[in-house]
Amino acid sequence: MERLIVNYASREKRFAYLRNQKVEKIVIDRPEHRSLVGNIYYGTVTKVLPGMNAAFVDISQEKQAYLHRDQLPAYVLADDKQRNVSSFVHQGEKLLVQVEKDAAGTKGAKVTGIIEIQGDNLIYMPNGRYVAVSKKIADDKLKASLRRIGSTCKTAEEGLIFRTSALKSGETEIHEEITHLRGQYQELLHRSSQLKKPGLIFQNDSFTEMIIGQAARMASGEVIVDDLALKKLLEGKKIPANYYNGKENIFSAYKVEHEIDKALKRIVWLDQGAYLIFDETEALTIIDVNTGKFSGKLDYQDTVFKTNQRAVREILRQLRLRDIGGIVLIDFINMSREQDKQAILDTWETEILKDERQTKVIGFTPLGILQLTRKKTKVTLSEALQAKCPVCEGTGRILSAETIAFRLERELLEHRFSEHDAVLIETTKAVVEALLGPNNEHKDAVESLLHLKLFFSIRHGDKPYYLLKQFGVVSEIAEKSVDTGD
Repeated sequence: MERLIVNYASREKRFAYLRNQKVEKIVIDRPEHRSLVGNIYYGTVTKVLPGMNAAFVDISQEKQAYLHRDQLPAYVLADDKQRNVSSFVHQGEKLLVQVEKDAAGTKGAKVTGIIEIQGDNLIYMPNGRYVAVSKKIADDKLKASLRRIGSTCKTAEEGLIFRTSALKSGETEIHEEITHLRGQYQELLHRSSQLKKPGLIFQNDSFTEMIIGQAARMASGEVIVDDLALKKLLEGKKIPANYYNGKENIFSAYKVEHEIDKALKRIVWLDQGAYLIFDETEALTIIDVNTGKFSGKLDYQDTVFKTNQRAVREILRQLRLRDIGGIVLIDFINMSREQDKQAILDTWETEILKDERQTKVIGFTPLGILQLTRKKTKVTLSEALQAKCPVCEGTGRILSAETIAFRLERELLEHRFSEHDAVLIETTKAVVEALLGPNNEHKDAVESLLHLKLFFSIRHGDKPYYLLKQFGVVSEIAEKSVDTGD
């Protein structure tokens, strides 16, 4: 049973895909975090990097976009492809680029100069120079027929990628669509010629396209939406769309909200007490598999294998759910039997066929860690919904009160031979206790060491810190000390 739940009524738009009542995919679209993938910009090359065979392009976004040499039209059309990027583009050059991958972390968007314009039956590339057919079309004769039609329709510079829907269209209809898409590209060129600085010339409604695409991939089931205009747009599609008009938010009504909360947690529990730990970083994602309370009924290696096999399916579901891409390292429980490792790899190869994203399994390292890569086009679910902690700045760790207290002591030692008698320190109660001990039992010893009388302005706060507010004479500083803590 498949079900697509679409929350379209509010400014933050969301959809969830469920299979057998389990959430397999969640997509969230916010105005401030809207994906740029598919958008076309008129950009200016700001820097050419021969060492990286790439260039940076100003596309009027906060961060400059990254453009590799191989994605330049001049490179694709060139006969000699051994030359450096400087031979194909120069600083200050104006060009059209299309976003392939959203900005993430400190990195800007990844763009291509090979523009793709989407049609019903095919994708038109003004500078593609090849004809390709969807991998979902298995019949070699049908593939050859589409390639023949494409070759007769396009110029030497153009490129085409045929969708599966092209099988239902005649040659005349395909010709007409190519002509229409070619006209759209000419319109984009005309718009860009009117611009004097970098800017957006085509905005892709990727969210609606994803909804339509997800519904098209469903073999059966239903689509439930909370917006009548969207329901009308989906009418006539393969899967029927039903309108939800309940008072409760549609995600809450269908128990999806709870799944979002679970997908943000670090620990994911498996059946019978085993669990996974997810650690996401900008560079890669590390997943640790643990037996937990699961002890099994047979020998230890059988327990390990069964836990690891359960983990494979749940990890792949979580990768889809959390929208994790890039490098992924999975630390399975150590398997001593080679046949068990091979069985795990076989399970991976079977399960990744369900994933829409391109996923490549590299294999096990000598330490038994499975390496894989998953194509990343946008931010993960955690990046979209969460912000860095203002206390730990996203590290998950802060300096302890003891560490801050010793730093304070060292800084005060630098003032012990000054002309001042006292110091006012703004800090937290935990730092004072770490510096002076419980009930200030070490205060006399610390003041004797520092040759200073210590007065404090106590502040609330989870993060230990200190600030030297004022040095002076005892009578002056004592009047300003204050305890605002509990």
